[in-house]
Amino acid sequence: MNTVKLAIAYDGTDYRGWQVQASGKTIQGEIEKAIKKIFGKDHRLHGSSRTDSGVHAAGQVAHFKTSNMIPADKVPAALNSVLPKDIAILKAEYAEKEFHSRFDARSKQYRYRIFCSREKDPFNQRYVWCLSYWLDLSLMKKEAEVLIGRHDFKAFQASDKKERSSTRNILHLDIVKKGSFITINIEADGFLYNMVRNIVGTLVDIGRGHLPPGSMKKILDSRDRTQAGPTAPPEGLCLREVKY
Repeated sequence: MNTVKLAIAYDGTDYRGWQVQASGKTIQGEIEKAIKKIFGKDHRLHGSSRTDSGVHAAGQVAHFKTSNMIPADKVPAALNSVLPKDIAILKAEYAEKEFHSRFDARSKQYRYRIFCSREKDPFNQRYVWCLSYWLDLSLMKKEAEVLIGRHDFKAFQASDKKERSSTRNILHLDIVKKGSFITINIEADGFLYNMVRNIVGTLVDIGRGHLPPGSMKKILDSRDRTQAGPTAPPEGLCLREVKY
């Protein structure tokens, strides 16, 4: 069996997330249907990250096993010809047989975008969190510093069906403002369920003055989800890159 590694981009607005569900369209489900049309039978697709409903990706990675040998450079065009317009295969290659897109990942980088303006912008609604108030960027940056490094991020973990360690290592976190747009980039060795969106929601509460300076460290140390801010909406989140 050969292992096909795919680089994938998608607009997650109209999907119920990556993972196949009992009902509703999913990214994994649509790509598996395309693989069946091109490769001739069912194949299970394994993604590096199970992005939630409404979340986007510019650098998702996935793999599947097949006995067929279509030239790798022909695979993207073949799959794209039968995929919906909001899902694209960017690249395909044959990886080592033991390669696993999820378990072999060393780190993942997510980007969250916020649009701060009292004016409505219909061209960005699907890809940003629209806020009608300004945020204290310098305070947000200062508070975010305590998150960098290896910590127990249980305070930013949504309830999960599976019991797992809540310790993760944030390798990089920066906040950049350009015009009315604020971009939060986070890279870590792994993420808990809704971890990025819960961190962003907390940073916004700090930036708008709903939480006082020093709150981030107290929340982190509390390991209590109820102490943190709200979960930011999914449309601002995008999986940017997976590193191996």
